Amino acid sequence: MNLIKKLPDEELAGQAASLRKSVVEVCVKNGAGHIAPSLSCIEILTVLYYSIMNIAADPMWENRDRLIFSKAHGCYGLYAALCDIGYISKSDWTGFYKDSFLSGCVERNLEHGIEAGCGSLGHGLPIAAGIAFGAKLQKKDYKVYCIAGDGEMQEGSNWEALQFAAKHNLDNLILIIDNNHLQAMDFIENILTVEGRKNDLEMKLKAFGCAVETCDGHDVIELKRKLEKLGDAGRDSNLPRALIAKTIKGYGLKCMENVSKFHFRIPTDEELKWGNRYE
Repeated sequence: MNLIKKLPDEELAGQAASLRKSVVEVCVKNGAGHIAPSLSCIEILTVLYYSIMNIAADPMWENRDRLIFSKAHGCYGLYAALCDIGYISKSDWTGFYKDSFLSGCVERNLEHGIEAGCGSLGHGLPIAAGIAFGAKLQKKDYKVYCIAGDGEMQEGSNWEALQFAAKHNLDNLILIIDNNHLQAMDFIENILTVEGRKNDLEMKLKAFGCAVETCDGHDVIELKRKLEKLGDAGRDSNLPRALIAKTIKGYGLKCMENVSKFHFRIPTDEELKWGNRYE
């Protein structure tokens, strides 16, 4: 089997910058919103696809690790990565939002490496738990990763899924939370999270039976190390695993970072002139 080559650590940050640039260029050119939630998870996607996950040139390889991309409003980063590794053609990616099969929220398409449709937010983790459970029953060794937003973690179906995962010792399930503190057009503390409560997600995840780690979600090396550590912790204790990746919504574009109005808003030419973190 022709496996996707993993990048050395020193190339991961550059790869993330390349994917981020691609997202901004394609989406601004084509008039696609949801840029900000896509930018906060670029490093997470980079570490998974180019360092952690066991995947092959054939996106339907039976023993591949699975990624369920639950925070579907951030799928542009996913599309950029899938294009770069060859699962999606360049023309489909650059034609996104205009004349491509790719939709504004992910729709299941195994042929192109998209494991589940998650346009209805809050259901990706239950899907991931079910796939992980199936792998256990079939004695398969692949892992199931799920990227969820901290906003959708306020939905009850996710906590039911974690109870199920803990009950059935799903140590092959790894949840990664894009903890950018914004849910659509507002901050999560203004919706359901108790204001000022520190380590809210960490306390809840541990209470529901997860092995938990926290990291800077824009530091590719720390992300990789924490995911590797969780791999060891989960296997030793038979627990589902969770990584809280602290991120910034709109990361990379100075006009967009941590600004709620950019959930589904394209920056103007003047706003783009504010620059980015790579200049």
